[in-house]
Amino acid sequence: MMMIMGREGGGHVVPVDPGTVVGGLKKKGAGARSWLLMDASGLETVLDVDKYEIMHRVQIHARDLRIIDPLLSYPSAILGRERAIVLNLEHIKAIITSEEVLLRDPSDDNVTPVVEELKRRLKPMNANREDQREEKDSNVQHDIEATDEDESPFEFRALEVALEAICSYLAARTLELETAVYPALDMLTSKISSRNLDRVRKLKSQMTRLTARVQKVRDELEQLLDDDDDMADLYLSRKLAGASPVSGSGAASWFLASPTIGSKISRASRASIATVRGDENDVEELEMLLEAYFMQIDGTFNKLTTLREYIDNTEDYINIQLDNHRNQLIQLSLCSWAFVNACCS
Repeated sequence: MMMIMGREGGGHVVPVDPGTVVGGLKKKGAGARSWLLMDASGLETVLDVDKYEIMHRVQIHARDLRIIDPLLSYPSAILGRERAIVLNLEHIKAIITSEEVLLRDPSDDNVTPVVEELKRRLKPMNANREDQREEKDSNVQHDIEATDEDESPFEFRALEVALEAICSYLAARTLELETAVYPALDMLTSKISSRNLDRVRKLKSQMTRLTARVQKVRDELEQLLDDDDDMADLYLSRKLAGASPVSGSGAASWFLASPTIGSKISRASRASIATVRGDENDVEELEMLLEAYFMQIDGTFNKLTTLREYIDNTEDYINIQLDNHRNQLIQLSLCSWAFVNACCS
């Protein structure tokens, strides 16, 4: 039985295991979910398959698939497996291989911009070069940078799109919160009222939740940067190349001739046979990529920390004001009591 058509062109037909279908209906518990598959050319295909087919396709375990299950609450994670990268960053839940990207819940409004950016970044090399020729007269430097971008491994380009999307998303949420918090705090200091206090309380709760989300992403990137072995696990193209039964000078010709691998590894990797011969500790390219987005998410975290300090300082100021009013009331009460006693005596 066949089902699901691609979004573009004539579409792709994806076979479905007959064992999961009874009388034209899927068995209950088959766990079929919607996935968006995007290949190295940027072509989209919607898959409606169960978890067993996904596990078989990318060769990961069920525990890895649970990490990106939207029905379960797992912290942010970037996990390198033998043939895939399992990615759980807020709403971005994906599996990246050396040749394709699988995205969960492609109809999610927050995932749509990621899909569009993946299509733009994963355009075929020859298409990118055509675009570069058209813009050559106006911006030569941009052409050079775009060419360099094309030379990155497929998995790194896909990973960069996800990291850029989540960092930008969290930065935007932080900006929205800052825009609401600072005026609310100023209003509270000028007039202490139940309404203003309740407004600040709600904003503080939002800030606490957002800070926790940002810190999870930040901690995951920091942990990854601190472990070279974990970073080496993300070099899918290199691992796939190293697993090929080639050695010596034959490795160089295979690297350049392979239609599926040669175009998906960096120029530096293709230029050095050390990559194929087992120099698996060289993670400088990925480290630079992760470092850039770690700095960005760390900046967002620092903004939230500053915002929390501002809220705490405002709370201290309000408490001082309230204590002052309380002392004045006590003093007034004591004066009244003394005056009454004097009159009675």
